[in-house]
Amino acid sequence: MPAPDSFSVPPADSADEAPGLRKIIHVDMDAFYASVEQRDAPELRGLPVAVGGSAARGVVAAASYEARTFGVRSAMPSARAVQLCPQLVFCRPRFDVYRAVSQQIRSIFLDYTPDVEPLSLDEAYLDVTRDLRGIGSATRIAELIRQRIRAQTGLTASAGVSYNKFLAKLASDQNKPDGLCVIRPGEGAAFVAALPVARFHGVGPRGVEKLAALGVATGADLRAMDLASLRQHFGAQADYLYRAARGIDLRSVQADRPRKSVGAERTFDRDLSSGPVLRETLETIIDLAWERVSRADAKGRTVTLKLKFRDFSVMSRARSISMPVASRDALAEVARGLLDQVLPLPQPVRLMGVTLSALDEPGDVATAARPLGQAELPF
Repeated sequence: MPAPDSFSVPPADSADEAPGLRKIIHVDMDAFYASVEQRDAPELRGLPVAVGGSAARGVVAAASYEARTFGVRSAMPSARAVQLCPQLVFCRPRFDVYRAVSQQIRSIFLDYTPDVEPLSLDEAYLDVTRDLRGIGSATRIAELIRQRIRAQTGLTASAGVSYNKFLAKLASDQNKPDGLCVIRPGEGAAFVAALPVARFHGVGPRGVEKLAALGVATGADLRAMDLASLRQHFGAQADYLYRAARGIDLRSVQADRPRKSVGAERTFDRDLSSGPVLRETLETIIDLAWERVSRADAKGRTVTLKLKFRDFSVMSRARSISMPVASRDALAEVARGLLDQVLPLPQPVRLMGVTLSALDEPGDVATAARPLGQAELPF
């Protein structure tokens, strides 16, 4: 007999019809960093572009769609990217520019709802249940936002519209680039059933392999597993998988999330072991981490370096300093020292991350959910 669900999931047949459904939009800019570079340098338009690293070292932070057709992806070692696409053009990150564009985009969001939860410079959740402009349709709001982003920034965005965050994020990826997808109440479970589990955010390559070994390839396959079996094989992640297979997500959009740490990490396309390559890669991850620290206006005193090895074991090293980290250079100095302490490594690395914690931020107050009937704002 399946174990009881600690989250009180509604029966499968009624999950999509539960009361209090929200109107959620997930907006995701298309190849954001690379698209900004192509916008600002017309000679790069139509060319395969990578942001971050260099032709010889480091990792790709972002890749244009022209580069993606060759198999180039973010977090891929630059050397591998060049092998796949010899004509790849590398651009150094310009995070000040990306932040400025991101602020333009966020100001557009706030014209329609105060309930905006940024995830990074290039994506955010919006809860448009509180329809500031009285438009009456979440789909129409998403269309207007995409139109304004194009007109004001010269960039394209994809959007997903649904009644929870999980489905909205899946939908925004469905018709990329420059696309819109709507998953209406009653459609969530069927939409998820048809997807490969690799599309579920939070299910990485190792999770896909483990699910495949259990005969699970799609959302429908996952839904056929009971909660007790999922807990046996996946532990704490089981409840998430159980809900995801049914299109259920109870999280609210939180405009001001309390933070314990801010940082960035990347899983590499190929394991890295060379000291010089690891040092160059660290610089790219520091760039990504500092971008998020700056956007969050976070002040922290502890820098942590995380390394995940080929066998999935994890090593972390941390150092606390007396004054808050105030610049990218200060963050880099500590992170470089932490890496130097552990080199040479006992085995190749598949993931690297840099995090700033012990934060001293202005008080963050989470936005409470405001349940409303599903008929109050049509999709």
